[in-house]
Amino acid sequence: MSRIAKVEPIPVSYPEPNDFNALRHLCLVKITTDDGVVGWGESITQFPEANFATKAIIEGMAERVVGKDPLANIAIWYAIKDKKWWYGYRGGIASYAIAAIDMALWDIKGKILGASVLDLLGGAVHEKLPVVASCHAHYEDIGQMVEEAQEWVAPGLHGVKVGLGKRGNARLGYEHDRDVEYMRRMREGLGPDQLIMLDCGWNVKWDVSTAIRRVQAFEEYGLHWIEEPLLEWDPEGYANLRSKTTTLIAYGEKEWDLAGFEQVLATGTVDVVGIDPGRAEGITGFKKATERVEAYKRQSNAHAWSSAICSAASLAISFSTPSSKLFEFKPLRNPMQHELVTEPFEHVDGWVYPPTKPGLGIEIIEEVVDRYRSEKVLADPASVGALV
Repeated sequence: MSRIAKVEPIPVSYPEPNDFNALRHLCLVKITTDDGVVGWGESITQFPEANFATKAIIEGMAERVVGKDPLANIAIWYAIKDKKWWYGYRGGIASYAIAAIDMALWDIKGKILGASVLDLLGGAVHEKLPVVASCHAHYEDIGQMVEEAQEWVAPGLHGVKVGLGKRGNARLGYEHDRDVEYMRRMREGLGPDQLIMLDCGWNVKWDVSTAIRRVQAFEEYGLHWIEEPLLEWDPEGYANLRSKTTTLIAYGEKEWDLAGFEQVLATGTVDVVGIDPGRAEGITGFKKATERVEAYKRQSNAHAWSSAICSAASLAISFSTPSSKLFEFKPLRNPMQHELVTEPFEHVDGWVYPPTKPGLGIEIIEEVVDRYRSEKVLADPASVGALV
């Protein structure tokens, strides 16, 4: 019987063109069985100190993984969760570590059984999913931003999700009149059928009255959803916003585990629950969360804004649940999506289709992993064209 022989955490750092070439950080994990089957996972650690801390926790959790039957991935998930509370009750660095290990184990299980992760989850409930461009606005001039969005959707994409309060010169999320003018011109430029979602970044600090006023103004131009307008947790504020607007409210991507998602759902204030498998305990954690989203008759949405590994995991889950309605692609080519794997994920005329290859269905190019190892990149960020 095959056994897990090695668990190797690999922090990587890379310039993200979709975020003005800022340096972003992920902790990958490579798990190998004694007969040579390899699985890959990822945690979206975001900052270098979290990256190296996650590496240390994965190394500590490896004692509960090495020597185990790789087909017993759910049992392993429970075993490493049992150790988690010592590192961070209800979340934190431990959840990053669990996420990366869990993804890699699903990948291995699928490869051993000759089945895709989607097959292992019970199969596709969607024939295809519409793709939207998940982006940050880049320019000071609103007209240029509209033209950029038009270029992104031109190949057939069904809309855009635009981050507010991000790097660069767009200055969105700070001034009421500018934000409303942006929304008006985006609707005018994209036409009546394109979905437009706005995602409030951490720098956007709206109070409840500001959020109500902004969203009410946006609604005239058909805003599909507003994401984290009051950040990750404000049940009273979200209830107030919901009572005065009709736009879908999205949040949840900062939650770590099933208890966190249940808490959000129980408030009755969320329509679209964002879930990142690279944070929320991997494929197993994501699937458990979507089951609760289904029970509440809400929508789930994968936050897959990192590597192709996370995208592969997110696609499998998204196709396995009726609560998923669309899928996000970053519009600009980037190292962790387009260099990391032999066959990067692409849409077909604005649609993505169920994955069918064994495991996560991706082949990692290890030379690329080595090129972006954090210890190398942090020593010389300019070598990969990054801004710090």
